Amino acid sequence: MKKILFYLIALTPILSISQTKSFEVKYISETITLDGLLNEPAWEKADTATDFWNYFPTDSTQAKQQPEIKMLFDDTNLYVGIKVNSPGNDYVIPSLRRDFRAGGSDNITLLFDTFNDGTNAFIFGTNPEGVKREMLLSGGGAELRGFTMAWDTKWKSKTVIHDNYYTVEWIIPFSAFKYREGETKWRFNSYHFDTQQNENNTWMNIPQNQFIFNLAYMGDMIFEKPLGKSKSPISIIPYVNGLVGKNYEDGDETSDFKYGGDAKFTVGNSMNLDLTVNPDFSQVEVDQQVTNLTRFEISLPERRQFFIENSDLFADFGNDRDSNPFFSRRIGIATDTDDNNIENDIIAGVRLSGKLNNNLRIGILNMQTAEDKANEIATTNNAVLTAQYKLFSRSNLSFMFINKQATKDYDFLANEDRYNRVFGLDYRLASEDNTWVGKYFIHKSFSPDVSKKDLSAGASTEFNNRNYNLRLSGVYVGENYRSDLGFIRRTDIFKINPRISRSFWPKSTSKLVKHSISVTPVFIWKPELDFENSDYTIISRWQGQFKNSSEFELEMFNRFIHLYDEFDPTGTDDAIALPGDADYYYTSYSASYRSDQRKTFSYRVSPSFGNFFNGKKFSFRAQFNYRIQPHFSTSVQINYDDINLPGPYPDAKILLIGPRIDITFNKNLFWATFIQYSNQRDNFSVNTRLQWRFAPLSDLFVVYNDNYFTDNRFAPRVRSINLKLTYWLNI
Repeated sequence: MKKILFYLIALTPILSISQTKSFEVKYISETITLDGLLNEPAWEKADTATDFWNYFPTDSTQAKQQPEIKMLFDDTNLYVGIKVNSPGNDYVIPSLRRDFRAGGSDNITLLFDTFNDGTNAFIFGTNPEGVKREMLLSGGGAELRGFTMAWDTKWKSKTVIHDNYYTVEWIIPFSAFKYREGETKWRFNSYHFDTQQNENNTWMNIPQNQFIFNLAYMGDMIFEKPLGKSKSPISIIPYVNGLVGKNYEDGDETSDFKYGGDAKFTVGNSMNLDLTVNPDFSQVEVDQQVTNLTRFEISLPERRQFFIENSDLFADFGNDRDSNPFFSRRIGIATDTDDNNIENDIIAGVRLSGKLNNNLRIGILNMQTAEDKANEIATTNNAVLTAQYKLFSRSNLSFMFINKQATKDYDFLANEDRYNRVFGLDYRLASEDNTWVGKYFIHKSFSPDVSKKDLSAGASTEFNNRNYNLRLSGVYVGENYRSDLGFIRRTDIFKINPRISRSFWPKSTSKLVKHSISVTPVFIWKPELDFENSDYTIISRWQGQFKNSSEFELEMFNRFIHLYDEFDPTGTDDAIALPGDADYYYTSYSASYRSDQRKTFSYRVSPSFGNFFNGKKFSFRAQFNYRIQPHFSTSVQINYDDINLPGPYPDAKILLIGPRIDITFNKNLFWATFIQYSNQRDNFSVNTRLQWRFAPLSDLFVVYNDNYFTDNRFAPRVRSINLKLTYWLNI
């Protein structure tokens, strides 16, 4: 093991970045009035961060419209003042809802790497109407999935629109950040989206082959004097939730009243302690349905606030697609006697996470779920312990231990389900300029009566420069490897998925900004069957990005699947399934076009056609968006699959349609309606939700859910209405 770690660590290139940038954050004792005008004398004396660079449509020139960022601080708050210049006042502001997405809208966003590690950052942003967004970023900003948009914290913002510019004023309590007492420098960057000039700009010059939020490219904000200890409040977040409903299948009427809450403490300046008692993890926003034509389970994102902050400490182990040992949505979900997933009450939980020192982060999570004897569900303790140690400039070595264990004996509990444990070690490689990235891991599970073939391991090394992206990667999952709190698509696999991509950068006179070609072969073997090849997919792709921000893509898929068991991809009741122990070779083609998101009406369409197992399939994916800014927006998502298999196997026309209407009356009152129809699930559903944010991070929800059968009848299935109140109290 020591030799393996030595070679992995030796892969880390020690590179240097020539560009440096910094500005001073002055200490003040005077009062800043939050009015968005920046007219206090202190702002005149403040240092300015400007000289932004283009990121799109080019990364080699400076921005035409230069933002000007100033910062001040006192013992309690960080004050941010920004002047955002523009060629006019025709801004794109799709909504007044908090935590808007940056793409296709005007906004200014700031990134703070408070531990100077190039791995994690706090992100704050606003648009010209003063709508706020805050989120966490992990993994060095090397992947889109590193964003955690569900994170919330209390801070204040005010904007004022002037002729050809708008001004922004923020007051962010230091308690909103985690940092070391006595620190004099944070790494910093900012990106600015200007829809009128059609530019995306960054304070640090970031090459387009890297993400605009990559934490390898940051300057410094230098505090005039060392930061003191943050006087973080204790946050108490109680809730009450009342629900009434009816199940029309069995005629049962339900009513429920729950109460409980969370508490948040800051330990030192850099650790979070989260407690929850009788939590209500029912989601007021329903999950978006998906059409599943595969043999495997599909994962959905975590939205529950308790699991959000420092979530990368727990969730970023292993391989997110094939061998993720911890998937927090497993907690609070169990399987009943009919093998259906149902909600399993959580009694209480505790979570400690954050930095112990400059190089060491730790995470501890423990939650107890309730027993449900009627459904043969045991009371269970769910525990996770992790530690992450920083190596070199931006790499890290991580350890994790996961334990799921029944805490009582039951007659119905099988011996194999008494406990499941996983130990693991991960090394994440990230060179200083992010040219080299990688992930290497080895995990072992422990379950009753299992002593072999219980390992999972993987390795991925990626080289990324302006013209080439090269990846070598593979993963192994043993036949007996188990992680009951994880997401494991299947076991007994050895998989490789290398990739080679070549990017081209046309001259400035071209309508194309960038286009690329890539080939990604994915091969899977079964180690326990003498490494028999069970699957392969060879993906050939061309992608183009245009100056108006639209995108176009062409793909070809050459597939082979060996079905070991019979399988019906249509999901048709009582249909004859495709036979198992058979080989299927087929090729398909797809195209995708995404229009200019700045327009009032925008869309994405993705048709595909070709062979499918032993038949043919035509698919159409589309999303249409329309807005009357900033108060009204609507979208319609359409997924259609027309599957034609030779007799006696079934044909199917599968339709999933999801209209969504979002009305934002102001920054505190919202009404959202999400309608979904799926003939595969035989369900038509309506989720309509009124949200009143009556105080900072405190909400009153009124939610109405209605579900109907659609197969040969249109009749009510399940109907409910619930009232939920949460209040965020700082002590």
